[in-house]
Amino acid sequence: MTGDPITVLLVDDHAAIRAGLRFILEATPDLRVVGEASDGAGAITNAAALRPDVVLMDLRMPGIDGIEATRRIVSAGAGRVLVLTTFDVDDYVFEALRAGAAGVLLKTVEPAALGGAGRRVAAGDAALAPEVTRKVLDAFVSLDADRDDRGASTPGSSDGPGYGLTDRELDVLGLIAEGCSNRTIAAELHISGGTTKTHVSRVLAKLGCTTRTQAAILAREEQLVPGRGRR
Repeated sequence: MTGDPITVLLVDDHAAIRAGLRFILEATPDLRVVGEASDGAGAITNAAALRPDVVLMDLRMPGIDGIEATRRIVSAGAGRVLVLTTFDVDDYVFEALRAGAAGVLLKTVEPAALGGAGRRVAAGDAALAPEVTRKVLDAFVSLDADRDDRGASTPGSSDGPGYGLTDRELDVLGLIAEGCSNRTIAAELHISGGTTKTHVSRVLAKLGCTTRTQAAILAREEQLVPGRGRR
């Protein structure tokens, strides 16, 4: 391993789960657990003090829940949040993504996949369990279909907020909303990797988003891009 290890803050109200996660992560050479918290308030405090690369966050906790803790941690730039949860709370998952979570995994995730997701999130990418990805895409399709039924205005029209995005940035946002990586965006738009990174950064800044998934959700809800398959 080269370079500094990826630092992780564990947040879960069950001590046994935190112990199990610590065991898994500390068996991975490039990941290092730097702290734990048993509720949202502790997560916010410890994230501010420790500035971990990744906060592994449970959602259902007493007091301040994982969604509000995610919102505050992301807003403060105190760490990138990877949610680890059961999959019987769809609304919680979507709210976590809206709050700025960079990824969502199920608690049944394999140890190797957990480590890989931590690396992707630390590197600035998204990490969604396949089940979560399907739910998000299904929600987008339903949203697009509902707008078609209601005869909603076309994306990018003057009826809605434009956020000051240029035509090229709207192209980039459309591809982000389809789940494309920077490499795919560069190939689709015939631009360099560096230019792609610049466009993505500007899009996120103009939308006030911290993650690609958050930007994709906003793009669909504000109808800034066409529906899937209509680009």
